Amino acid sequence: MESPTGENILALTCSMERMESRLEAAAALVERAATLLEERESSMSGEVRKIVAAVETSREAELQKKLDAAEQQIAELRAQIETKPEAPETHAPTARKTVPAATAQFLAKQGLSTLESVEAGALDAALNGLSLEQRIAVKAQLLRAGVVS
Repeated sequence: MESPTGENILALTCSMERMESRLEAAAALVERAATLLEERESSMSGEVRKIVAAVETSREAELQKKLDAAEQQIAELRAQIETKPEAPETHAPTARKTVPAATAQFLAKQGLSTLESVEAGALDAALNGLSLEQRIAVKAQLLRAGVVS
């Protein structure tokens, strides 16, 4: 027959073994949870892993052909421009001459109704009543419109 002390030791040993197995199971669960948290954190932190892209070689070759054709056409046009004699000014297309409405009305009040050809003397006489800044602004508008050169 065993003594009560021996029974207590045996009960304590069994209890300790059960606690040890429970602690091992808890440690395994904690490790698994830590691993899952690390994976979730790395996916949420914006960390980018290596990205590999495949290039379509047929599309690249097609684009290269188009580029070569465009470069050849540019070279041909440049050669034509260099070898072509200067064209007379009469064949040059006329530029569109538009002036702001306020400027056209002001010049009409001053006696310059047609803006096809404005003489410098007539323009200066018409702008005589304006301040220096206003004269410069009107002349700049006329230059942009191509009326005065």
